[in-house]
Amino acid sequence: MMHPNRRAVLGAPPLILSLILTGALPMFAQPLSGPAPRWSLPSIEGGVISSSDFKGKALLLVNSASLCGYTPQYTGLQALQDKWGDRGLVVLAVPSDDFNQEKDSNGAVKEFCELTFGLSLPMAEISHVTGPEAAGPYPWLAQELGFVPRWNFNKVLFDGEGRVIGTWGSGAEPLGGEIEAAVSAALS
Repeated sequence: MMHPNRRAVLGAPPLILSLILTGALPMFAQPLSGPAPRWSLPSIEGGVISSSDFKGKALLLVNSASLCGYTPQYTGLQALQDKWGDRGLVVLAVPSDDFNQEKDSNGAVKEFCELTFGLSLPMAEISHVTGPEAAGPYPWLAQELGFVPRWNFNKVLFDGEGRVIGTWGSGAEPLGGEIEAAVSAALS
């Protein structure tokens, strides 16, 4: 059965639908989906990152890459985590080489992010976020919402129950705009 919000989105005019599905027009007044099924990703620290780790917390999922023009957004993502983490936000970076802009190894990614940006937010191992090998919640996002990252640093905000409440494209800055407003709303 199709989620009622998805039905409303699919009935939108083509331009609006295109903006929503590409993440250029966020929608976060109502959840866009039912809860995502359980998912997991290997952690760059070792072990596994599981969706159950975020129960009751807002999760901002970001597909990232070390060699992208948007890589400086790591600074804003860490600042967002620092500002809202005590209230229940987790920012999760998912490095991906799907757009040919990631370093060659998990160790190189981890070292680069720690030394260049002082990142302490959780990070998955280098993972696919598009196509048949997409990992974690990305296959469900594609099937349920038609959301597939079109480039690095696309963002998805989940509420504490695992429902998607907003998506944004690469250019959306983490702090001081729509993303932070959605985070604030999700945590209030």
